[in-house]
Amino acid sequence: MMEHLRRGLPVLLIHNMSPEWTAEERQDAEQDVSALGDALKGLGHPVDLVPVEDGRLADRLGSYDAREHIVFNWCEELPGIPHSEPEVAAILEELDFVFTGSSSRVLAMSHDKPRVKRVLNKEHIPTPPWAVFDSPTANGWDIFPAIVKAAHEHCSIGISPESIVTSPAELESRIRYIVRQHDQPALVEEFVDGREFHVAAWGNGTVTALPAAEMDYVGLTDIHDRLFTFDAKYVPGSRLYETIELRVPVELDPAARTELERIVLAAYRATGCRDYGRIDVRYRDGVFYVIDVNPNPDINPQTSLTYAAAELGFSYGELGSRIVNLAAARHPALRSPGSHPE
Repeated sequence: MMEHLRRGLPVLLIHNMSPEWTAEERQDAEQDVSALGDALKGLGHPVDLVPVEDGRLADRLGSYDAREHIVFNWCEELPGIPHSEPEVAAILEELDFVFTGSSSRVLAMSHDKPRVKRVLNKEHIPTPPWAVFDSPTANGWDIFPAIVKAAHEHCSIGISPESIVTSPAELESRIRYIVRQHDQPALVEEFVDGREFHVAAWGNGTVTALPAAEMDYVGLTDIHDRLFTFDAKYVPGSRLYETIELRVPVELDPAARTELERIVLAAYRATGCRDYGRIDVRYRDGVFYVIDVNPNPDINPQTSLTYAAAELGFSYGELGSRIVNLAAARHPALRSPGSHPE
């Protein structure tokens, strides 16, 4: 059942607009931001679009009163400052803005994949066996196939078909590539060659899993192709972008669906996600393994989260409005009378 959404909440929609992007990239970003802004406006939310073009976010927000707005945080980073997604949230916190999504602390943790793995292990949430290497010598690792990731990246940066390794020689070569190319340690995991689900959840206190989305690799027989690479996500026309199918809803028996939701909600809570997030999971031999936690997932109109919300009857504007409403519960002036921030 569709819940009541307060539609007059004023929104500052902050978003990246890097000077380094191509004209086409800027146009695509503007279209996505306008789509969300217009959808929120269509529901009665006053919306200001605030492009973030450099590291001076505090100055950019100087003319806005934190007591009168909720910030919709759609920033992946401060342009020109790598790995600065947590810094965006930290600046908003320092300025006393209430904003959508997770805190700076949680965003910082999500960029530290080994730290997330330790949290999952501590809470007994299934995740593939793993190790961290800061030099090409991978003594002691004997699980193949394996996948080699940059330990402190998001958005599948550094992930390609070459990330899947099947021998010690390939493993050490790929670790060397990550350490040298990305200037950070390599996270090595067992590669779970099974079905892959991206499952969004939302809420605070009471958290609900949205319908699962499946990345369907059925047309890909080479194990090196059976993963959601950077190209598969962001490069239209690339082989994997055009081959991998996004399926919503998915076919799962009731018991498996219940277990998937249990794992997703456990990971969401264990890592401190707030308002909304997405948990990526691989399924093999009856076990759902968490392979990534994204507390700040993309919500453009073509994402798995948007399609999942539509399965529940939420329009694009209602999806955005529900996230705004979740954040509003923390706002000292704009929360509903009698409500308590969670």
